[in-house]
Amino acid sequence: MYQITARGPRAAIETAWDTLAWTDPSPAGAVDAKEDTRLTWRLDAYAENEADARACADLILEVAPELSPVIEALEDRDWVTLSLEGLPPVEAGRFIVAGSHALTRSAPGKTDILIEAGPAFGTGHHGTTLGCLLGFEHVLRTGVPKTVLDVGTGSGVLAIAAIKSGSVRAIGTEIDQQSVHVANKNARKNHVANRFRTYHTRGAGNALIRNAAPFDLIFANILATPLIRLSPEITGMLAPGGHVILSGLLTRQEPLVRAAYTGRGLDLVERIRKDGWSTLVLRRSAI
Repeated sequence: MYQITARGPRAAIETAWDTLAWTDPSPAGAVDAKEDTRLTWRLDAYAENEADARACADLILEVAPELSPVIEALEDRDWVTLSLEGLPPVEAGRFIVAGSHALTRSAPGKTDILIEAGPAFGTGHHGTTLGCLLGFEHVLRTGVPKTVLDVGTGSGVLAIAAIKSGSVRAIGTEIDQQSVHVANKNARKNHVANRFRTYHTRGAGNALIRNAAPFDLIFANILATPLIRLSPEITGMLAPGGHVILSGLLTRQEPLVRAAYTGRGLDLVERIRKDGWSTLVLRRSAI
């Protein structure tokens, strides 16, 4: 495993992140960008072999020549899990998300969600997951959605939050088989497996999911391009009066994603921005 790191202005880091994330196929197996200091942002990409690591560095230099990517060989260890161990609990409105190392006892008035460190996305620390939980807080002001679909569920944290808030049933979808296993395991650990299950499928490409529609709430924390591409499927499975919570998009990608859904009859009711990422909450008219 190789890590490619670059530091520089936010605009350059976002450009490099965008390129590595959207190149198909990408030499990066994973990529993340975050604020490093008040004036500097940091890009971290991971590649399976040295050739892919060098390809990542070349792409970074091609689109952001002011950056100086550094390649480092890592020991053969589960770096995703190790990087998450010991993370502090995340508080988002009424929800507290943490691993067993931090989730020792319930806080008064809070809903605990047990998510251990692991390879599936969604510990609550990322701006997109945090934004979705805060967006869900907004939805809960209007009532508890009975049926929930979580597209690209990752760790299952969002669907688990919905079930623990009173939703009757939640279905997760994942294109990554390992994440399917992790989400279903987290459902059992949080004692909601009888009401939440994740399936290995893309979008709504599963008859069980299509037959379960319409849904009162649909989460989709993926990326801007698939959010736009899936807008007909997602809006087509939404019940009258239902909400859609979208994330995985950079702030500058808001207009295109928003247009894809408002153009299909949904209204934007809330927008949350965290660490350069945006979460959009949209609602379909009850009529």
